[in-house]
Amino acid sequence: MEFDGEDLSRKALSERLPPGEPHVFRGCDLTETDLWGASLAGAVFDACVLDQTDFRRADLDGAVFTGGGGMRVRFNDADLIDASFTDVDLSSAQFAGALVTDASFTGCRMIGASLTASRGTGFRLSRSNLTLANLGGCSLRGELVEGVRFDDADLSGCDFTGATFSDCRFIGTRLLGTTFAKADLRGADLGQPDDAKLRAFAGAVINQTQANAILAARGITVL
Repeated sequence: MEFDGEDLSRKALSERLPPGEPHVFRGCDLTETDLWGASLAGAVFDACVLDQTDFRRADLDGAVFTGGGGMRVRFNDADLIDASFTDVDLSSAQFAGALVTDASFTGCRMIGASLTASRGTGFRLSRSNLTLANLGGCSLRGELVEGVRFDDADLSGCDFTGATFSDCRFIGTRLLGTTFAKADLRGADLGQPDDAKLRAFAGAVINQTQANAILAARGITVL
């Protein structure tokens, strides 16, 4: 089914979407739309308003989201395997219990988003703003993470083993029990190098400038 520029706000659509066929939404208003448990594998959402849209328990495997977005979208317990989000506003979005294996987030605004308790073997992040986001317990083992702001985000318990961070920021980031073993942090802004961060960064690779900043913060000058 195709929906083009329609106002579908506050409607219950789950029963209107037959399974086994592609669904396309272009420029639609999906504010508070009920898509709980909907069959949306491979669906396309292009420049749609998604304020408080309810995708809980929906099948969104391979779905494509481009542009648009909104506050507090709910993806709790949804299947998002291979789903892609490009230039989407996902501020305060909820992903608890969602299966996010191989999902990708590119150029997204994810301020205050919560991916803690999401499931799967990892997802991809690039050019996105995750200020104040909660990724507690997520795994990005071996991933290339480019252009991501983790300012004041909670990354407690995350596993970044072997990951590479390029043009990323960790200012005010919470790193309790976070693992960076063999991670490459040479292209990242590590923020204030306090003791808690240094414990989290154990086993990571940093550059000489970063090392000098860490030592300078402890009153040690490198000549």
